[in-house]
Amino acid sequence: MGLKIIYGRAGTGKSTFCINQIKKKINNSPTNKLILLVPEQFTFQTENKVLNAIGERYVLNAEVLSFKRLAHNVFNECGGATRTIMGDAGKSMLIFKVLEDLGDNMTVFKNASRQKGFIDIASKTITEFKKYNVNNEVLDLTINEIEDENLKMKMEELKDVFNEFNSRLHEGYVDEEDQLLLLNEKLDGCSLYDEAEIWIDEFSSFTPNQLSVIGKLLKRAKSVNITLSIDEVNSPKGESDLFVATKNTEKRLMNLIQEEGIAFNGYINLNEDIPYRFKENKELAHIERQLYAYPFKQYGGKNNSLRLYRANNNYDEIEFVAKDILRLVREKQYRFKDISVICRDVDNYEKVVSAIFAEYEIPYYIDKKIDIASNPLIVFINSAVDIISKNWTYESMFKYLKTGLIKEFRGIEGAELIDELENYVLAYGIKGKKWMEEWVNYSSSILKEEEISEENKQRLERLNDIRETIVTPLDELNKQCKGKKTLKEFATILYEFLDSKLDVMDTIDKYVEYFKENDMAIEAKEYSEVRDIFIDVLEQAVDVLGNEVMDLNEFMKVLNIGLYQYEMGLIPVALDQVNIGDITRIKSRGTKALYIIGVNDGVLPSASKEEGILSDNDREILLEKGISLASDTRTKIFEEQFLVYTAFTIAEEYLVVTYPLADFEGKSQRPSIIVHRLKKILPNVKEESEGFKLINDKYEKISAKLPTLNELMIAIRKNYDGAKIEDYWKYVYDWYLREPKWKERIEYVRKGLEYTNLENNISKEKAKKLYEDNKNKISLSVSRLERYAQCPFAYYIQYGLKAKDRKIYEFTAPDLGSFMHEILDEFTNEIKEKDLKWSDLSKENCRKIINSLVDNQVKNNKSSILNSSKRYSYFTDRFKRILTKSVMVISEQMKRSDFEIYKNELAFGFSKDVNSIKIDLPSGESFYLNGRIDRVDKLNLDGETYLRIIDYKTGSKKFDLNKFYNGLQMQLLVYLDALINNSENIVENQAMPGAILYFRIDDPILKSKGDLTEEEIKSEVLKELKLEGLLLDDVKVIKAMDNTLEPGTHSLIIPANMKKAGDLGKNKALITMEQFELLRKYVNEKMVEICQNMIEGKIDIEPCKENKNIVCDYCNYSHICQFDSSLEDNRYKVIPKKKEEDIWKSINEKVGGEVNGD
Repeated sequence: MGLKIIYGRAGTGKSTFCINQIKKKINNSPTNKLILLVPEQFTFQTENKVLNAIGERYVLNAEVLSFKRLAHNVFNECGGATRTIMGDAGKSMLIFKVLEDLGDNMTVFKNASRQKGFIDIASKTITEFKKYNVNNEVLDLTINEIEDENLKMKMEELKDVFNEFNSRLHEGYVDEEDQLLLLNEKLDGCSLYDEAEIWIDEFSSFTPNQLSVIGKLLKRAKSVNITLSIDEVNSPKGESDLFVATKNTEKRLMNLIQEEGIAFNGYINLNEDIPYRFKENKELAHIERQLYAYPFKQYGGKNNSLRLYRANNNYDEIEFVAKDILRLVREKQYRFKDISVICRDVDNYEKVVSAIFAEYEIPYYIDKKIDIASNPLIVFINSAVDIISKNWTYESMFKYLKTGLIKEFRGIEGAELIDELENYVLAYGIKGKKWMEEWVNYSSSILKEEEISEENKQRLERLNDIRETIVTPLDELNKQCKGKKTLKEFATILYEFLDSKLDVMDTIDKYVEYFKENDMAIEAKEYSEVRDIFIDVLEQAVDVLGNEVMDLNEFMKVLNIGLYQYEMGLIPVALDQVNIGDITRIKSRGTKALYIIGVNDGVLPSASKEEGILSDNDREILLEKGISLASDTRTKIFEEQFLVYTAFTIAEEYLVVTYPLADFEGKSQRPSIIVHRLKKILPNVKEESEGFKLINDKYEKISAKLPTLNELMIAIRKNYDGAKIEDYWKYVYDWYLREPKWKERIEYVRKGLEYTNLENNISKEKAKKLYEDNKNKISLSVSRLERYAQCPFAYYIQYGLKAKDRKIYEFTAPDLGSFMHEILDEFTNEIKEKDLKWSDLSKENCRKIINSLVDNQVKNNKSSILNSSKRYSYFTDRFKRILTKSVMVISEQMKRSDFEIYKNELAFGFSKDVNSIKIDLPSGESFYLNGRIDRVDKLNLDGETYLRIIDYKTGSKKFDLNKFYNGLQMQLLVYLDALINNSENIVENQAMPGAILYFRIDDPILKSKGDLTEEEIKSEVLKELKLEGLLLDDVKVIKAMDNTLEPGTHSLIIPANMKKAGDLGKNKALITMEQFELLRKYVNEKMVEICQNMIEGKIDIEPCKENKNIVCDYCNYSHICQFDSSLEDNRYKVIPKKKEEDIWKSINEKVGGEVNGD
């Protein structure tokens, strides 16, 4: 009986010494009971190490335990296992309920207790109290002595939570902290470890409960040997002493044996000049000795064991590590298991490490816990409840469906059904009660109902079958979960929903079986384990809170609190793989080469901050009152220092330290102080980077197959561009050509050198087939011509291949335009039927008619989007205001004008008011242009008829001569030409152009420095909604357009003004009859040019660019053409900014004439 302390600095072989002693004891006396006690996270690795040392024959003679396993053994042998151990899940659920019940009686924590994350903080505080032997009596005595009122209130409420938790817990359970207390009790009367020889390794400190257990073992065991990482014993220690934590542990152990009267069997000092681990490596030995030495010594020898690498970013960093690992395996004959990669935050690096190591074919194991929240089963459960509690939203429904756990929707066919369903749901705004109703709408419009084709009826029937399959079990779940129930009732309903109604548990079994058959061990383990975790949490919830009455929302809170306490650990699936982990979890044994990544300022060492309920100041006060708790922030800084020291002394032969200059978000980062320290103690170490590497590996770029292929592509490109490349690339190229799996990819590489995204023209025959309608005619609209002029390739995709965007149930700008146009057309018909004139309309007339028309439009189309929500009801009211204001302005414009409305929505095309515009091409083909003119006004003046075209726009628009010239704004001129050419059929005599104008439909917000009169408001509104476009430069016609226009004034309704002398002021909007004629000729030639290019199959990727306006910015097909202006053959069709007189000159030259822009 007695204590022996084995001490030494890092790398002195403390763990190896313990295992060798165990091996020696077995050889001398195989019947001895030998125990090696280590922290829980190191048991797996230590068992392997012991097994390798002693062999399978004696595996039962030596037992590797943690405190948790030790308790389990004692309880099984000596009793104590009668009460169930409550896991973290049950504990958190119980704390949640305690906080809920105490909530109204708390002051300090009343608000905080309802915040997400507080349960974890409260749980950690309770755990801390138990670990440090803080009980109710201790709390009572301490609270009475506390003078700080805030801390006193805080401790009072913590005591209430602590007591209530323990009271409920101990009705049938204990937690892991109670285990050690119970272990202490049981060891008094348990002879299980009498005369055992015990070694305790890898601990730097012990909690009071652990110390008590060690004290009991010391009294019963034959010997207890404890290893400590210390430079020297009985040495003075300061707060900044690197080994202050372990020296404090030594002191507590010595106090323990003195208090208990236990013998001390002395020290075993393993410290030597050069630690055992670094016998053959002076540089690493120097790092171990000098990393935190003050003052430090420099190492002047040659460096072969340390590399410092400065990476541009995390990807560059991990790629360097991957290449270097392969170099060690290839050239130094390392095994992958000899190599470890560690960092301070594994979660941050996991994705990039996984991606790059997979690319470089490096087997690896990431030693971390996996959050189960994203597992399909957990997502399925939460989304199912979200569906019924959050009004059947799109997001919750398709999270639910896409988990793959509904048997009807598994596999490729099931996924296709979900895709079809999703398209319909998005297109028709299915949510809420619409899921419970039969779907009958298949209209192309979101505003109007249409007759459904037979094909679409069949689709609807299939979709409704799918809907029924989905909705039936969810609706039943919804009905069962109404109102308040006990937690046990909710748990039963949920489990039956999963297992009996949907066979989810059976589906998971099938997935597990599939994963195993396809060597997907990690996925198989995850699905199986998460299923078991869910059942375990459900059982714990029922055991702990089964009779508590709650609603569905509270039940799900409890369940998720329990589920999110679980983190799933993965077991290595192979023996020979690189070990990756956090510096707190990696052991030193057998690591020949170590890569420490992410060594940045504030990351390693990590920046300490106050956490939890109790501040550093609180802890100091409590310590003064006799309550010793876990480390404060200041102490943690020195503990972090020791952690860093331990990490940097793991490697036996080779150490690489890397840091990126930018993080994953691109933010700049600085190197850690550790990097600066390494440079000081080893001045001969040179920092490497992408452009400067010390190890000149001629074949560094030849690694795994995929990255080597990438490097080969770069080499081929250089060679293609005329640069000289290394000879070995020819052999690499030949290797890929010989490999069937890679030959095709190499061909892609070769073709890629000549790749261009430019498309070859299609044949005339293909163009005809693509663009002809079912009557073998090519019919199109002016907007399509303009689209082709913007970019031929985009036109080809949209109207040739007929690619469509995914239809979304939303009110878009085109929908708004259609709605406004239709109401205005109906308004005109309405006043015509009532025999009203525009000039006679009052504000009240306008408002009533518009309100009635809009209401009827919405009422008569039940599937209209405007019926779908209160938001759209608000839009409807807004549309009424806009339309009312617009018709009032039109009314005022008509009052001031001698022009009369001839027709609204005048159509030209097949069987319409006016024949289609036939465009005959030089090549013999014909195009037919169809369209609809919003409004045509007519004026009879001096025996002549003048026509005025009005185009309604929901946004601001002006006529741009430059855009017109380039085919981007032809619509009004095309309409005008169609009318003039057909005027004898329309107005019974040859008409002449009067104007082409845009009218903005709006209810403008007026800006004013002061209050305006009613008349001033009216004038400002007219100015804001003034017609814009081109006018015939004829004073009589202009006066007819605005009969209020007087000499020396500007018109409020058209872009014109009159000089004092009575003639018209100079204005770009005014053009002569000859200029109108030129524009008509030019627009016809432009249409021929565009149609000729179209029929010849020209589909150039040539988007228009005007100043900073690029059509690609609003194009839905840019991901198809992959236009990139940086590529040599990708060029914009630049629309140069020209003066109007220059444009008129160009038009003259193209179509002939003597007219200029003056």
